[in-house]
Amino acid sequence: MVHFRLHAGVLFFTVVVLFPLLCFGIRSIPSREGNSGAVEVLNGFRFAEAPEYRNGRDCPVLTSNGRLVSSCDPSLVHIAMTLDSEYLRGSIAAVHSVLKHASCPESIFFHFIAAEFDPASPRVLSQLVRSTFPSLNFKVYIFREDTVINLISSSIRQALENPLNYARNYLGDMLDLCVDRVIYLDSDVVVVDDIHKLWTTTLSGARVIGAPEYCHTNLTKYFTDVFWSDPVMSGTFTSARRKPCYFNTGVMVMDLVRWREGNYRGRIEKWMEVQRKTRIYELGSLPPFLLVFAGDVEAMDHQWNQHGLGGDNVRGTCRSLHPGPVSLLHWSGKGKPWVRLDAKRPCKVDHLWEPYDLFIRNNKGYSYSRNDHRRSSG
Repeated sequence: MVHFRLHAGVLFFTVVVLFPLLCFGIRSIPSREGNSGAVEVLNGFRFAEAPEYRNGRDCPVLTSNGRLVSSCDPSLVHIAMTLDSEYLRGSIAAVHSVLKHASCPESIFFHFIAAEFDPASPRVLSQLVRSTFPSLNFKVYIFREDTVINLISSSIRQALENPLNYARNYLGDMLDLCVDRVIYLDSDVVVVDDIHKLWTTTLSGARVIGAPEYCHTNLTKYFTDVFWSDPVMSGTFTSARRKPCYFNTGVMVMDLVRWREGNYRGRIEKWMEVQRKTRIYELGSLPPFLLVFAGDVEAMDHQWNQHGLGGDNVRGTCRSLHPGPVSLLHWSGKGKPWVRLDAKRPCKVDHLWEPYDLFIRNNKGYSYSRNDHRRSSG
């Protein structure tokens, strides 16, 4: 697939015409389409049906039972994302971008994690996904909030306290045991390269996750003075064995076999329990991941997570792209492209997200547009 480079603010797009077989999402129901081929399942939410993208000749032949593709097919690329009413528009755009640039889009299987008490039920969200992507291979899993609610502490921004932000901690428990590797993506990303390149990342040694690392980032600011003044806790980062670097958890390749065997869910939860008793960080779901994995991450090229495009966690001010090639754009931070575009106050980078947006304006002219809601990812 085409690899994106940005020079002097110019982005060259290459459109690939490919796409997937059917695998009905868990709790999906028949769609109700309007005359335009769009479906409305929530007030204000109408999405156009995406184009169909098909596999090329060199793609693997999938094993299927009639119209169903098994998630256990070893040739599949597995992607996990959260799915909720607040970030629905971003999730739909992210899926569209993955399919559009994939060399073998029919060989991609999406695992959507939906909140138990979201205003839109998992059944309704499944219907919307199926109506927008009729041939998509996917399942929807219900994330029980009581799994994590008693471990969540207050954050610098309320949106970071949403239980669904912690769903990535439980992928090893929720996904089928036959799924031994998964790419986790936040809902505020678009992929502009072939996802198979990310999928084939080698996790060397006994490493459990891969992600772009940023070793120039000062980790001090992610933890409180209480943490750094405690020799036992701060020793997590100062031991000779680890040279910790910051990484963003919005884009990760995860070895679920090693994750399960090493009980990494439990390791993360232990730090969350410490945080509930003694405040050692201010952000939400990121610091426990840093405490467990920083210094032991398979470093991937930075082009696979151009993060921070949503600005900081307070103001959400505009930011520019980093120099060099780009494979994935990530609007981590407070500002989201669909919100800024609809408010007619977009940042320059928000126009790079717009081609993947399938949202359609309603009859009153209100737009979550085609060409908003709030939880934060990243």
